[in-house]
Amino acid sequence: MKKDHDNCPLCQGRGIIIIDSETARPCKCMLHRNIRLKFRNSRMSGEMQQYNFSQFSSRYYSKNHRDSFNGRTYYDNAAAAFAAAQKFTRDIRDNIVPDGILLTGPVGSGKTFLACAIANALLDCGKEVLFVVVPDLLDQIRATYDRSHEFTEQDLMDTARKVEVLVLDDLGAHNYTDWTANKIYSILNYRMNNRLPTVITTNLDLAELEEHLGERTTSRVIQMCKVYRLLVETDIRIVRRHEKEANAK
Repeated sequence: MKKDHDNCPLCQGRGIIIIDSETARPCKCMLHRNIRLKFRNSRMSGEMQQYNFSQFSSRYYSKNHRDSFNGRTYYDNAAAAFAAAQKFTRDIRDNIVPDGILLTGPVGSGKTFLACAIANALLDCGKEVLFVVVPDLLDQIRATYDRSHEFTEQDLMDTARKVEVLVLDDLGAHNYTDWTANKIYSILNYRMNNRLPTVITTNLDLAELEEHLGERTTSRVIQMCKVYRLLVETDIRIVRRHEKEANAK
């Protein structure tokens, strides 16, 4: 199995970056490895690791149906979200600290696809990225209470708080307790105060988000992220499945 640093463009497979004849430092690809060791379920699936901006298709978004919130067509909403995702990525590549991105919309509207495209593009240029599905993140934090766990709650929380770019996928309508809401707030509050870029996807609108996570967490999200809505008439995955079946006939 290839190691994280085998194909790294920064260290050319050495795992370290040589500064001069007497000085070297660990490459960021080694940091990625350490992050994944802590968050064992944080890696994107093989398919998700292939998502990129060139694959994003606007044909799934209607030019006739309009968003009841802002009056834009579904197509225009998608175009705005796509442009924002690309700009977010460019800014981080250029060491500019952008506002975060909150992608909202129903299941199957392309939110996770865009979030993965951002993460993959940044990983490709050596940036430190943690991609986690929110329920998995919370489960892994809970698991640290088992004394046999190799990492502590503080290890995981600090990594999520301080990683260069954090992607929180599926901040949805789960059964949040005060404990889980406080963990999410702690992560977001730290990242907002320290201007650390964050991408969030959710199938909730802001009012629903406040209902589930509370006013203070939603306030942090609004302060740190620009909101983009992705709306479709039919789940994109269902549309693609039907197209695949039709082509197979």
